[in-house]
Amino acid sequence: MTATPDTASTPVPPPARASRPHHTVVLVIVLVSYFMIVLDNSIIFTGLPEIQRGMGLSPTALSWVQDAYTLVFGGLLLLGARAGDLLGRQRVFVLGLALFGLASFLVGTAQDEAWIIAARAFQGVGAAIVAPSSLSLITSTFPVGPERTRAVSLYGTTAGVGASLGMVVGGALAGLVSWRAGFFINVPIAIVLIVLAVRYLPQTAPTRGRFDVLGAVTSTLGMGALVYGIVNGGDHGWGASATILPIVAGAVVLAVFVLNELKAAHPIMPLRLFADAGRSGAAVARLLFAGTGIAFFFFTTQFLQGVYGWSALEAGVAFLPMTLLQFAVSLFVPRLTRRFGNALLVASGIAIVLVAVLWLSRITPDVGYLAGFAGPLVLFGIGQGLCFGPLTAAGIAGAPAADAGAASGLVNTAHQLGSTLGVAVLTAVGAGAATLSGRVADAYTGGAVMLGIALVATLVLVLPSDRRARGRVVVP
Repeated sequence: MTATPDTASTPVPPPARASRPHHTVVLVIVLVSYFMIVLDNSIIFTGLPEIQRGMGLSPTALSWVQDAYTLVFGGLLLLGARAGDLLGRQRVFVLGLALFGLASFLVGTAQDEAWIIAARAFQGVGAAIVAPSSLSLITSTFPVGPERTRAVSLYGTTAGVGASLGMVVGGALAGLVSWRAGFFINVPIAIVLIVLAVRYLPQTAPTRGRFDVLGAVTSTLGMGALVYGIVNGGDHGWGASATILPIVAGAVVLAVFVLNELKAAHPIMPLRLFADAGRSGAAVARLLFAGTGIAFFFFTTQFLQGVYGWSALEAGVAFLPMTLLQFAVSLFVPRLTRRFGNALLVASGIAIVLVAVLWLSRITPDVGYLAGFAGPLVLFGIGQGLCFGPLTAAGIAGAPAADAGAASGLVNTAHQLGSTLGVAVLTAVGAGAATLSGRVADAYTGGAVMLGIALVATLVLVLPSDRRARGRVVVP
């Protein structure tokens, strides 16, 4: 008798499951990495007095501790974004984390002026790789719909919460431990993220095509020169040759970049991304909103420490209500986005922050924290919580999958250049005032003008585009 297999008792192997990224872990990796980068953009502010005393830095050298990071970050963003498309996003993301972790260790061990400025510039290299790669990983991992809306909203919220929480964390660490602790903590975080990224991040196939060498060089040099000139404008004045020459050179090189992108077969920044009015308007709004936001932290910290005489810890804790409110409001953003769309939330958030900055423009040394800052900080937290996520979503809306890295690079470039531009321009706006409180008040007034322009760009460009995308009738 021939034996036959007992199909009832023999286990049948389950069908092979398609390789699918663990979405929750992917989102955690992306958000924590981006949070770490944004945090370092503001954590330095409350620690600057201690750095200056410890290393004997001049005011100009002290400004470069921050500016070296933003200069390199802004200059290399497009290159980092395109590298993710061409070489594979997971691979490039891991490389960026490794560079950022190493640079953080070097900043934490810095002993003199040249060391800390060079290490901060090195940090900018890692940040320029990680930031666009993290956003493009979201767009390539999460399908269009509620899941991506939630992920992008959380990503955008991270930008605002990270910046504001950086003030709290920076003040606490500088006051209780040392300013160095804020950078040393990045090292173990980066190592853990690298391990998780290798294990869980999807292996995206590199995009076929040649690397746009001329585009990479001209975009990096052009934006680097432009940012360098803007930084010098804050330090030396807008009429100084150290300001004018880099800005002119940057504009010329960027013009060459644009001409090259029109002809390149595989451009590093596809100019077709700007054909969409909504994305273009979102880039303008983000640049101005980020510029006002980072300048708000910069000048408010000076006022709290220089006018009120508060410690770094006290100044950092002062931002805590804003941070908590921003986080709380951001939790409702995915639901609000599904109901109202991105543009209405962006416009509402910018308008609320505009009211806060106008309120702050009336500040004087005689006005205490509760009367002068508590109300604006509440409004600032609500406004940022409402608009950061939708502003990010509007910046990448409708971008083809092949351009995910370039679109995310555009979002991050607008944010980083805006951060540098805001501090430099608003420092120049307040330069004529005789007192610190006067300079800060004038800077707030200039920030209100920037926010007004951002609101107009949102209403004129982003809102109609968003309504069309949602299938609504646009009322002329």
